[in-house]
Amino acid sequence: MVAMAVVASQQFMCFSESNWRIRTKPCFPLPHFNTVLLRSRNKIQLPLISCSSSSQTPQTDTQTAESCVNLGLQLFSKGRVKDALTQFETAITLNPNPVEAQAAFYNKACCHAYRGEGKKAADCLRTALREYNLKFGTILNDPDLASFRALPEFKELQEEAELGGQDIGSSFRRDLKLISEVQAPFRGIRRFFYVAFTAAAGISLLFTLPRLFVAIQGGDGAPGLSETAGNAAINIGGIVVFVALFLWENKKEEEQIAQISRDETLSRLPLRLSTNRIVELVQLRDTVRPVIIAGKKETVTMALRRAERFRTDLVRRGVLLVPVIWGESGETKFEKKGFGLQPKAAEALPSIGEDFEKRTQSVTAQSKLKAEVRFKAEVVSPAEWERWIRDQQKSEGVPVGEDVYIILRLDGRVRRSGRGIPDWEQIAKELPPMEAILSKLER
Repeated sequence: MVAMAVVASQQFMCFSESNWRIRTKPCFPLPHFNTVLLRSRNKIQLPLISCSSSSQTPQTDTQTAESCVNLGLQLFSKGRVKDALTQFETAITLNPNPVEAQAAFYNKACCHAYRGEGKKAADCLRTALREYNLKFGTILNDPDLASFRALPEFKELQEEAELGGQDIGSSFRRDLKLISEVQAPFRGIRRFFYVAFTAAAGISLLFTLPRLFVAIQGGDGAPGLSETAGNAAINIGGIVVFVALFLWENKKEEEQIAQISRDETLSRLPLRLSTNRIVELVQLRDTVRPVIIAGKKETVTMALRRAERFRTDLVRRGVLLVPVIWGESGETKFEKKGFGLQPKAAEALPSIGEDFEKRTQSVTAQSKLKAEVRFKAEVVSPAEWERWIRDQQKSEGVPVGEDVYIILRLDGRVRRSGRGIPDWEQIAKELPPMEAILSKLER
C-alpha cells in the first residue's frame, strides 16, 4: 500500500538500520494517513516536505533515494501521480539501499496501476519481488493495487511468484481452520469426547466379544447369552454413533471453511464505480449493500429496468446494483514461468502492509467512497465473479447457471438470495434506511 515516508530521529540524530518499518496508510487520496518510518545509518532528520498546489514539483537541497521516496509519497497523496512517479524513478537512480529500492519500485508500481499501465506495474513488482524480497501478500492486500489485481498481468505475476516459491496467499488458507475453530469454539471439545467415548466402547467390546463366544457355545459357567449380546450391541451401537458424530463434525467444519473461503474471495472481487475507479468489495464495506444480479442478458436488463422505478428508495437503503451477465467473461492465457530470490535481497527485509485487517480498516474512507458510489457498478474480471456465483449456487443447492440475485449485508456477508428477478418493492421494505439504527447494528 502506498504510504507516506518520514525519517524518525533517534538519540543524537542517529539512526539504526535494523529498525526499518513499513506501515500502511489509508487508500489514496485521503488527507490523513499513517507513516512509513524510513531509517538509515548516519542520516540527519529530514523535515517533512510540504507539497504546493502548483504544478511545479518541490525539490530538496540534496536529493537522496530516501528523500525522493518521501517526496513521491507526498505527491501521490495529493493526487499528483505523474510527479510522484518521477520521484520514484529518480530514487532508483540514486544508489538506494535494499529497503529504499523496495519502496521505490513498489510505489512506482502503484503509480502505474493508478494510471492503468498494467505491464509497467507488473515489471516494477516483479523486480521488487525478485530482487528486494517484497512479500506477495503486500500486493494481495493493498487497495491501491485493486485495479492491477483485476488485470491479466496480475495473474501472470501470481503464477510466476508461486513457481518461484513465494507465498501467494496460502497462509490465509492455512488459517481458515483456525478461523473456523474461533467461530465454533466447542467443536474441538466435542470431537475429543467422541474419540474418547469411541475408544471406551471399543475397549469394552474387546472384553465382551470373548464372553459372547462363550455364551453362544454354552456349557457350565457360561454367561447369559441375552445379557452378553445386549452389552455387545450397546458397545457396537455406541461406536457407530460416536464415529458418525465425529464425521458429521468434520463435514460441518469443511462446509464452514468453504464458506469462510467464499467470503474472503467475495471481499476481493473488483468493481468499477461510476467515476471509473476500481475498488474491491471490501472497500465498500459499511458503505453500501451490493445486490448481485446474475443471469442471461435479457434477465439482467429487465431487472435493472425494474429497479429504476424504486431507485430513490433503494439508494436511501444503500443498494448498489452489480450486474453479472453469463458468458461475458474471457480467460487470458499466458506462459507460466517462475523466478527465485536474488542474492542482493536483504534477508530480514520487512515488507509493506501485509496485515489484511489493517487493509480493511485503511480502506474505510467512507467520505471519499460515498462521493463515488452511485446506483450501479460494473464488474471487473467477470470470470472471477461468475466462478464465485457458481460456487455459491452449488453451496445453496441451486442449479449452476440459473438466473439468481444475491443481496449482501453492509458487513459484506450474504444476507439472502433468490432465483430470477428480484422483487425490488419487497427489498425496499425489507432493508432499513442507511441512517436507521438497524443499519448501524448491521455494520
